[in-house]
Amino acid sequence: MKTAGVITFDCYGTLIDWETGIRSAFHTAISRTGASHGLELKAFFLYDEEERRVEREKPHLLYRDVLSKTSLNVARKIGWNLTEADSNFLAKELPTWTPFPDTNFSLSKLSRQYTLGILSNVDNDLLAGTVKHFASPFDIKITAENVRSYKPAPAHFEEARRIIGDRPWIHVAASQYHDIEPAMHLGIKAVWVNRRGAHPAHDYSKRNVSEVRSLSQLVNQLRSDW
Repeated sequence: MKTAGVITFDCYGTLIDWETGIRSAFHTAISRTGASHGLELKAFFLYDEEERRVEREKPHLLYRDVLSKTSLNVARKIGWNLTEADSNFLAKELPTWTPFPDTNFSLSKLSRQYTLGILSNVDNDLLAGTVKHFASPFDIKITAENVRSYKPAPAHFEEARRIIGDRPWIHVAASQYHDIEPAMHLGIKAVWVNRRGAHPAHDYSKRNVSEVRSLSQLVNQLRSDW
């Protein structure tokens, strides 16, 4: 019997090892096009900020189109001759990206007491490919395709709040920009998964946000509430 409320998660970077996946995808694509392997690191460091810009400017785009447009923009900036026909490599690779080692064990533990959900900046078909990697079911799935918007815009959180109602709710994520900051501003209790020891943007102890270094630590932190 699930009596402890709802936990929603960001997916890529929180449950799925996004960094390893995207680095591997760039490596494969750059190798296939015969470009210098020295471009891989440049592409990775430019990618995140460029994707944020595309999502802000074109929130109506499907995520697979965001991926392609971002890749083309990055390629142009680093001198990589990536064609539009080849720019869909990230969408092809994304469903193969795998969970962090502690993800499925932690989800299994949490699913015994909590209803689980995902709030993700992807299309429905891409998320469907990813959830096959998870051993526990997600009863709530909110995608950018559903709400026609990209986090940190509030639409994902507003839709989750509508579905969850007055049940206790915690949102868990690794990205301060996409998840923790908007959750904080909307008054949603949140947990920041800070695997790399990054610097917090705020003193979260005063903002209804707690910090963990792993999902395993999250399980231990919540166990006292069970």
